Amino acid sequence: MAGFKTHITVSSVLGAGYGGAAYMLYDVPWPACALAAGLCGVSGMLPDLDSDSGTPLRESVAFAASVVPMMLLHRFQQMGMSHELIILSAAAIYLSIRFGVTWLLKRYTVHRGMFHSLPAAAIFGEIAFLLSSGEDTRIRIYKAGAVVLGYLCHLLLDELWSIEWHHGRLRLKSSFGTALKLFGHGRWANVSAFAKLILLTGLVFMEPRWATLKRPETPGSVHQTATHLIDQIIKR
Repeated sequence: MAGFKTHITVSSVLGAGYGGAAYMLYDVPWPACALAAGLCGVSGMLPDLDSDSGTPLRESVAFAASVVPMMLLHRFQQMGMSHELIILSAAAIYLSIRFGVTWLLKRYTVHRGMFHSLPAAAIFGEIAFLLSSGEDTRIRIYKAGAVVLGYLCHLLLDELWSIEWHHGRLRLKSSFGTALKLFGHGRWANVSAFAKLILLTGLVFMEPRWATLKRPETPGSVHQTATHLIDQIIKR
């Protein structure tokens, strides 16, 4: 299979092209393009989160623990959270990802399992969409697309590295077909992956509707904001 340096190099170059093309051809704001380029580059490591140890797991988790709280900052502010509560929430998210997610990945994942699959690429893209904030849904889809692109780049490289030239002819290694797949060998892993995909897909379709609900002009607390949103949902 392709090594870490190959994955991160190819996905980073691909991300630079993805961001540059959007900026030059479609006038996407440069900060969004730069972020999308970075997300694509980092996503080239994500399928190897199931490797239990090593650089991909360590770097990906550390990056996610640092970036996810910042991506949620706008949502925290929309909820009317105080400055202190935002800091505490960000710290809790960092610790949960840095240690809790790492423990879960080491305990419940198998290398070349469903993390190396097309449903997993869609799952991470939907997570990126939900984490992104802003009123322009197209920009959020663009950022999510960067994650999917980087993820698929990793899977494709793994499949290409499963083909070798041996004694004058092409030969497929035993690992061929274990990356770009829809289903794995484990029944529970398949059920778990597709259950997550269905749940996240539902959230993605419902979330923009929640985001357009009219919020109170001067929210005094998280409780008041939540109550207001619930009231509007009931009225609709």
